[in-house]
Amino acid sequence: MVADPDVPGDFDVLVLGAGSGGYACALRAAQLGLRVGLVEKGPLGGTCLHVGCIPTKALLHAAEVADSARESAQFGVRATLEGIDMAGVNSYKDAVVGRLFKGLAGLIRSRGITVIEGAGRMTGPREVTVGATTYSGRHLVLASGSYSRSLPGLEIDGRRVVTSEHALKLDRVPASVVVLGGGVIGAEFASVWRSFGAEVTIVEALPRLVAAEDEASSKALERAFRKRGIAFRTNTRFQSVTTSDHGVAVTVEGGDVIEAELLLVAVGRGPSTDGLGYDEQGVAMERGFVLADERCRTNLPGVYAVGDIVPGLQLAHRGFAQGIFVAEDIAGLEPRPIDEAGIPRVTYSHPELASVGLTEAQAAETYGADAIETLTYDLGGNGKSQILKTQGFVKLVRRTDGPVVGIHLAGDRVGELIGEAQLIYGWEGYPEDVAPLVHAHPTQNEALGEAHLALAGKPLHAHS
Repeated sequence: MVADPDVPGDFDVLVLGAGSGGYACALRAAQLGLRVGLVEKGPLGGTCLHVGCIPTKALLHAAEVADSARESAQFGVRATLEGIDMAGVNSYKDAVVGRLFKGLAGLIRSRGITVIEGAGRMTGPREVTVGATTYSGRHLVLASGSYSRSLPGLEIDGRRVVTSEHALKLDRVPASVVVLGGGVIGAEFASVWRSFGAEVTIVEALPRLVAAEDEASSKALERAFRKRGIAFRTNTRFQSVTTSDHGVAVTVEGGDVIEAELLLVAVGRGPSTDGLGYDEQGVAMERGFVLADERCRTNLPGVYAVGDIVPGLQLAHRGFAQGIFVAEDIAGLEPRPIDEAGIPRVTYSHPELASVGLTEAQAAETYGADAIETLTYDLGGNGKSQILKTQGFVKLVRRTDGPVVGIHLAGDRVGELIGEAQLIYGWEGYPEDVAPLVHAHPTQNEALGEAHLALAGKPLHAHS
């Protein structure tokens, strides 16, 4: 829908929230010549940049360095790990965030985007009020992000019972931690803390860790975590917690008590929509989420929603893509709707998991169990993986005599392979299409090539 010059407004596009989806929309809209207002109560970049993706991955890299020092003898390198200096780790983490924030702020400034600082609230069909001032737009984009959820009756005190935001600010390595939730966030923090020397126990109500991933990926992570000494209890529901000056006592279903210094609550993220006026202005909502169609349009004319407030994957790159999509849609470019299954997913634990497309179970449900094929290529046959001393696999799911509909990866650094996997899925590639592609040797990317060779019926470094 092209901006209507007959509809008055302070801006062509008014964006509420400057996280991944909001600022991406603002940047692309400004690039397309639209007048843009960007409302944000916190620092530009939102959760991802300041208390999510970026600082968490900085901690994970520090954890990788610690593991490398601890395990250096296997490579013939004599080194010792004297300990973890959390002040130094936090300084490194904050410097990364600071550099990216400075760059983003400069970029937004250079595009001529009007940044409106303060807590915004939707007060009209395409209006946002900040303090005593009301701003209007020909189009309004809701991008207010998400917050760390808790469970009913589970109080977050920020001291003994913490969320990921609190965990990122710790000035020490806890001696022991119970991680409530075995999804992506829980798995990543469990991995960090174990690398830093903490005793870790994950409590997960579902039957397996990272349950949204393919079952083979879950099993690979569970095997690796057992080997690393990370304890986990699946099919186990949280019951209660008591705190003291010394730590926490977590009671789970069945009456078992797990004691630790901290309890990390990592049970997912909820949409930040409460009190923002969305429902009062007639925006269709469900359980706090804003309902939007495949073009990110809400039920109100000229009002869009992007990112974590829209049901679906709560990933920064999904928000980026939706923000860009909305800007182009407003400008009349008629972009193609985003395929949610084609959004790559990565868990940055040690080892990493990465995937795109359908799991084996989803493919069987969609096409029928007799209409799909799977192939698993073990990284034991991949030279670079052996150099890195990592274990894992590439698992392909295809329609019988048809395209690859799912790619699942497990092993250290496999997140860096997901780009090629996404292209294969997005282009509806057949194994026979991918098999002739020449992959550099020795790289982990070769594993993708080898897997497709095998699925095409001509395995090389794999048993037929």
